[in-house]
Order: sequence, then C-alpha cells, then structure tokens
Amino acid sequence: MNDRPADPTPDRADELRGPLQALYAELDREIEVLAPRCELSGRCCRFDEYGHTLFLTEAEAVILIADAPPPSRPLDGGQTCPWQDVAGRCTARQARPLGCRVYFCDPAYEPHAGPITERYLLGLRQIAAELALPWNYAPLHQHLERASDEGRFIKMLDTNPSDQYS
Repeated sequence: MNDRPADPTPDRADELRGPLQALYAELDREIEVLAPRCELSGRCCRFDEYGHTLFLTEAEAVILIADAPPPSRPLDGGQTCPWQDVAGRCTARQARPLGCRVYFCDPAYEPHAGPITERYLLGLRQIAAELALPWNYAPLHQHLERASDEGRFIKMLDTNPSDQYS
C-alpha cells in the first residue's frame, strides 16, 4: 500500500494562474519590443525533428493542463507537441509555458533567447518558492504522461500522427 499522499499541486491551478499570467505578460511585453519574426513553420513544436526538448516547471504544467483546450494530436513520447494543429499552429497559445514563449526561428532574435529564458526561469523559481511548490523542471511529455497516469490529462486516441500532421 502506498502511504504517500497524492501530490496537491494539480489542485492549485487557481492559485498559480495569477502569478504565472503576470510573469507571462511581462515576458510577452519584453519579447514584443524585440519583435522577433515567427515564420509559422511549426518547428517549435516538432521537437524530435529539430532536436530540441520543451522543458517546463510543475507550475507551468498544472496551468497548461488546466487551461489549454484538448490536444490536437496524441502523445508521442516527446516527438511533437500535442497542441500543434494540422496547420502547424499552437492551440494552447494562452496557456503555453515559458519555453514556447521564448522560442522563435528568427536568427536575429536568437542571441536574446537564452538571457531572457534565464531571467524568467528565476521568476518561475520565485513563484514556486513563494507558493511552496515542487520545481520539477522536466520535459513536457514527462509532465503529460504523469498527469495522464493520474487521470488529470486524457490521452488522445491512438492514431498515426504522420498520417495527419506531416
């Protein structure tokens, strides 16, 4: 028998929403000043194909799962983002985490991405500390698989994503 209590973090979406939205609004304003170009290529969501991993904190995962619409595609072990639609657009735009908000394909913006990310990770750490939350900075699909196992995230029907999203 497991005597460990269930993680209370998922039930804290209401408490997290305000601080995260304020942090994201500040970040969005900073990025808007830099005006990076988005080519709508969808590379940001095709992790495996372009050799990157989307990491997010426990707090961000809670808000993403609570506030994003149902995913556009099934979980695929981290190859792609389940919220990328067939046209390559994000369907979780308002709830997207820091890593999504700072990623742009624009080469002129690239030198800014790392320092901005580091500054806002500090803000996320402060929110986690103030609210006594676990940090749990991990790949998106680890958060989603755990939430699915706990019944907080519904896996999409198993389909072959390459049939619909190539």
